[in-house]
Amino acid sequence: MTLTPDGIKILQWGIVSINATLLFTWLIMILLVIFSWLITRNLSASHRLSRQQNILEVVVLGINKQIEEISQQKPEPYLPFVGTLFIFIAVSNLLTIIPGYQPPTGSLSTTAALAICVFFAIPFYGISRQGFFNYFKKYYLAPTPMMLPFNIIGRFSNTLSLAVRLFGNVMSGTMIAGILLSVAPLFFPIIMQAMGLLTGLIQAYIFAILAMVFIAAATQQEETTGEEKNG
Repeated sequence: MTLTPDGIKILQWGIVSINATLLFTWLIMILLVIFSWLITRNLSASHRLSRQQNILEVVVLGINKQIEEISQQKPEPYLPFVGTLFIFIAVSNLLTIIPGYQPPTGSLSTTAALAICVFFAIPFYGISRQGFFNYFKKYYLAPTPMMLPFNIIGRFSNTLSLAVRLFGNVMSGTMIAGILLSVAPLFFPIIMQAMGLLTGLIQAYIFAILAMVFIAAATQQEETTGEEKNG
């Protein structure tokens, strides 16, 4: 039983090696691009919407609502990033119903890459919203400059926890399914497959929400400072 798709070699050509993680990651990205184009090419503003557009609007409005509730800000600047994280992870996990498919989120390299994207998105949104010096002062030097090393460690630990949490949950699900498949191949795998679809959506939701929580912590400082100044 292979616990991570990194160990499945698809192609070996000299020093170049393509494993299941790379293959399925690119396939998912291609599928998302194609389906996004197909769904959005004929958008309508009338009351009679296609089924695809209805589903798209439900997903977008749901993500918008979550972003607005967490950040207390307009969701539009954060929707492309947070929405892409959620959809990519959700699709990666839901496609496990296809025989032979290996979710790229079961690889630590994939989850680490997603967490690193969040790591760089935090200062990007924070600096773009309130400027470098104000962001650095409020996000790294608060409540006292003596907290600088601890705040830096905290930022790296947040990134590590995001990567390990998603990887551990997906990998453990694969391992449990493999064990049950060897013990009771007719009954338990069906239950685990259904549970896996549910937990896959939950893990995508948790990852996107935590990413938005970290971004909101970096972007809400400007509003707090303004209120203090007005007071």
